[in-house]
Amino acid sequence: MNTVKLPFYARLALTLLAIVLILFLMLEGKTIFIPLLFALLISVLLFPFTRLLERIGLWRGVAALISILTFLICLGLFFYFITIQIADFSKDFPRLQARFMQMMQHIQYWIQRNYRVSTKDQMAYINKNAGDWITTAANSVGNTFLSVSEIIILGIFVIIYSYFLLFHRRLLMKFILGLFPDTQHDQVHEVIIETRSLINSYVLGLLTEMIVIAILNSTTLAIIGIPYALFLGVLAAVLNIIPYLGIYTATALSMLITFANGSGSQALAVGIVFIIIHFIDANILLPRIVGKRVKMNPFITIVAVVAGNLLWGIPGMFLFIPLTAIIKIISERVDGLKPWAILIGEDVKEPNTAKKITGRKKSSRNP
Repeated sequence: MNTVKLPFYARLALTLLAIVLILFLMLEGKTIFIPLLFALLISVLLFPFTRLLERIGLWRGVAALISILTFLICLGLFFYFITIQIADFSKDFPRLQARFMQMMQHIQYWIQRNYRVSTKDQMAYINKNAGDWITTAANSVGNTFLSVSEIIILGIFVIIYSYFLLFHRRLLMKFILGLFPDTQHDQVHEVIIETRSLINSYVLGLLTEMIVIAILNSTTLAIIGIPYALFLGVLAAVLNIIPYLGIYTATALSMLITFANGSGSQALAVGIVFIIIHFIDANILLPRIVGKRVKMNPFITIVAVVAGNLLWGIPGMFLFIPLTAIIKIISERVDGLKPWAILIGEDVKEPNTAKKITGRKKSSRNP
């Protein structure tokens, strides 16, 4: 069978068209793809434990259910720790309110002294615009409630999908193998095994990054004498997993908590510490720890995070890194896609061929 070799501009046009169609499908189908991919991460992470339970004689469905319940228990214990700490902080809310009232009084006095605006006029202006502020706050609360509801529904579907992926993994394996001829089954097996190892490495990389950031945060805050250093460090490390948004939310909360229990200079010190550690994480730790685990260069890792944010928002920042790494694995085994694997992969140093050639010349002269 004769194959037609298209010119470069035609192949480039078809490639761009395929990329646009794939991105369009990913954007329109994100409601289905996002929970499925999160479930894939969880099921691959729990697969070794599920297989261990099956080897000791448990039925596949029971083993998958125990694995999911174990995951939920660990997640629940973590949230219980966070809830207990928040309950302790609630005792400081009256002190925080008093601090804010005192700060507002100082601001009003400063405005009156420098701009000749009386306190009465300031309060009249605040009361006049209070309605708009209340409406804006109500809309924000409503949007937050909808977001929380969506997250809960998404989490339920993720757990259900994870269970069925663990339970029907052999069926899925047969389906994938059935898409390819028998001569390529060994190669497909290699891709699946490497993909599973990659997902485990990616999750391990995120956990490693979170632990390192928690240690840096807690240690630094403890050294400068910030109250609740351990909790603030762990909270910031967890929220830091959410790129961009997480670190600023953690910084604001930590500064408020520190201001309620300390001084303004301490709150400012907390903000500076978190920004510096975030800069180190974004430019050194994240590309090297997470990117190193999935064998991607730092540049492509950052591009994948930005593209994921544009298509899927915050979930895409997590999911596009393993997706890009999976594309690299597949591209390494398809001749037409090998240049993409080179672009995504690490910059491996090649041996110095000049020295080898020189050595050969010398050896030829001196046999």
